[in-house]
Amino acid sequence: MNKRDLRIVYMGTPDFAVEPLRRLVDKGYDVRAVVTMPDKPAGRGHHVQFSPVKIFALQHNIPILQPERLKDESWIEELRSYEADLQIVVAFRMLPEVVWSMPPMGTFNLHASLLPEYRGAAPINWAVINGEKRTGVTTFFLQHEIDTGDIIMQRSIELTDDDNAGTVHDRLMNLGSDVVVETVDMILSGGVKLSKQPEADVKPAPKIFKDTCQLHFDRDVTSVNNLVRGLSPYPGAWMTCGNGEVIKVFESHIEKCECVAPGRMESDGKKYIRVACLDGWLYLDEIQMAGKRRMPVCDVLRGIRDVSSLLVKV
Repeated sequence: MNKRDLRIVYMGTPDFAVEPLRRLVDKGYDVRAVVTMPDKPAGRGHHVQFSPVKIFALQHNIPILQPERLKDESWIEELRSYEADLQIVVAFRMLPEVVWSMPPMGTFNLHASLLPEYRGAAPINWAVINGEKRTGVTTFFLQHEIDTGDIIMQRSIELTDDDNAGTVHDRLMNLGSDVVVETVDMILSGGVKLSKQPEADVKPAPKIFKDTCQLHFDRDVTSVNNLVRGLSPYPGAWMTCGNGEVIKVFESHIEKCECVAPGRMESDGKKYIRVACLDGWLYLDEIQMAGKRRMPVCDVLRGIRDVSSLLVKV
């Protein structure tokens, strides 16, 4: 089959899913339709906001499907009418079997980890939070259990101490775009060699909740700093100051040493705020006070008259 004869339906919603779609279109593949989340009101004005994938599809005159319920019979018939040979899923919802089993060539997913590591909703965040030195992307055919299908391709990247969830997201988005196209090429050529996921190597990547984001300073300073990195720029780690105010922490660095009391906060009132952990200081480099924008901590300190009221003393 020629690539122009291969009918593809693409499913995705956020920015991470746009670049692989763009790459498929640029390579001349026939994307018959995209499936994305329904429009939702956002912001103070509750204006309707389109998903990034929908915006791209509108710009390229690709038909758009936005089902409320993925098991709705009328939508399933509409999806079937596009007669897709292959479906591709990137950052979308869990699909019912009637959907993922529909195309004759199957449905494959791009996942932002080296499966079976970090199965779940937040693989990028957890790889950074856990201090991994390597992560990557995986394409695999969907089956009943989420993120468990047979692996088609994997590619990896090295992580550094300067990476956060945002930088890893962007690197994996670009890498994943290449892998999606390579996977389609491989399927089209009939050269796919599948491999089972080793269940002994499974690591979870559950959804991030507010409690997940709270900083606890009775831990080693590297782990605390990794939590900051793994939650930046979104949703952001948070802590409570001495005056009860909650602040978000987006950038930090560490100094290893013997600390007097974990949780103690210190500041020179001009350049730094630091918090004691079990084996060192966590320096808060970029923070967000309630109702304010993100700022370097030196700029925050300029606007505070009484820094001592902000600090937690143990």
